[in-house]
Amino acid sequence: MDNPQAPMTADEEARMIAALGQVFDLARHGDTAALAALIARGMPPNLRNEKGDTLVMLAAYHGQADALRMLLEAGASPDIRNAMGQTPIAGAAYKGFKEIIEILLAHGTDVEGASPDGRTALMTAAMFQRTEIVELLKAHGADPDARDSRGMTAADAAAFMAGRHGGGR
Repeated sequence: MDNPQAPMTADEEARMIAALGQVFDLARHGDTAALAALIARGMPPNLRNEKGDTLVMLAAYHGQADALRMLLEAGASPDIRNAMGQTPIAGAAYKGFKEIIEILLAHGTDVEGASPDGRTALMTAAMFQRTEIVELLKAHGADPDARDSRGMTAADAAAFMAGRHGGGR
């Protein structure tokens, strides 16, 4: 069977990669209108970059609430992990973005979605002393007794980090 489309040249491929990079920048910078227009023209809302980051992951990690909300309402998944196995909710917990976590939870994200080492968003929030986020996650069913691959709970992670930064001395 003949392929009606010729393979891309190296120059065409470089231009395509650059153009896609700009699309991911729209999510990082929260350009909701531009993202919505691209999705309306057929761009998949779960588009991923070379690191496996989705538009949702980038919007969540960079605190872009309006862009995140629009992507989720357009059918993007709140739970797709990147190539390192990280979830959008864990990224938001790391950054301390309570509103982002609330949006993800409202769109059905897995509150227990763990990274490959078993670390949950609750553990991440506890580790960085994000008390308000810890309480929010627990209120949505996050298990404070869950353990990562090292056997640490959220409380253990918080105590470990406090000790590393002089909080336990």
